[in-house]
Amino acid sequence: MKLNRKKKTDKGAPKWMTTYADMVTLILVFFVLLFSMSQINLVKFEAIAESFRNRMIFDFYPSQVESEYPTESTKVQENGEMNNEFEEPTDTPDNIAEEEATKAMADLEELKKEVDQYLENNQLNDIISANQTERGVVLVLEEQLLFETSEAQILDGAKPFLSKVGTLLMNIPNFIKVEGHTDNRQISTFRYPSNWELSGARASSVIRYLTNSTEGLAPSRFTAVAYGDTRPVAPNDSPENWGKNRRVEIVILKPEYSQ
Repeated sequence: MKLNRKKKTDKGAPKWMTTYADMVTLILVFFVLLFSMSQINLVKFEAIAESFRNRMIFDFYPSQVESEYPTESTKVQENGEMNNEFEEPTDTPDNIAEEEATKAMADLEELKKEVDQYLENNQLNDIISANQTERGVVLVLEEQLLFETSEAQILDGAKPFLSKVGTLLMNIPNFIKVEGHTDNRQISTFRYPSNWELSGARASSVIRYLTNSTEGLAPSRFTAVAYGDTRPVAPNDSPENWGKNRRVEIVILKPEYSQ
């Protein structure tokens, strides 16, 4: 009598698929690991790069080859010499700006000395004063030296020393600003309706004479400015002070004010 035996059937995935899945999982983990290792910490990277840019790391970790005098090398490292641990930066923006400011001040003082010497040599000290300001060197010419009252035409007697001023400006490369000033007594004529027109005309007259009488003096170096009675140097309360306020100033500008 024969017994009917049922053939056993395997349930689930084939065995080869289990092995294959394990292999794929391991490969996935491997690539995830590679990916995670490839991410760069920028902060740490910059710190490492900076340490290599800084030669101090090589001073404190010298070569394994012994030097001829190892004790001297140790003393040098202890004192901070031959490394940049204690070095002051030499070309920082603050240092550069300070050096430029010092040089500009020295150039301005030298310019003031040259102007004073020129005025003394040409006997102009009594009629022109030179002052040093933050803008540059200022030549102050009072009205009575240049113009008739309420006029902007240069007097014949003023032309000789204005020509000498033109020669001075020829020897200086700086830009020049010519400023016209009046006192607070208002003018109202057909030609000059107010002190603005009068002060502007006087500044322009000085520039026109300087550039016409001095060959090679470029008009592009000049700027005319009218201030009217807005910038007095003395109270407008007496004839003497009115005379001080009626003036033309020739400003030999420092390079940073040339713009």
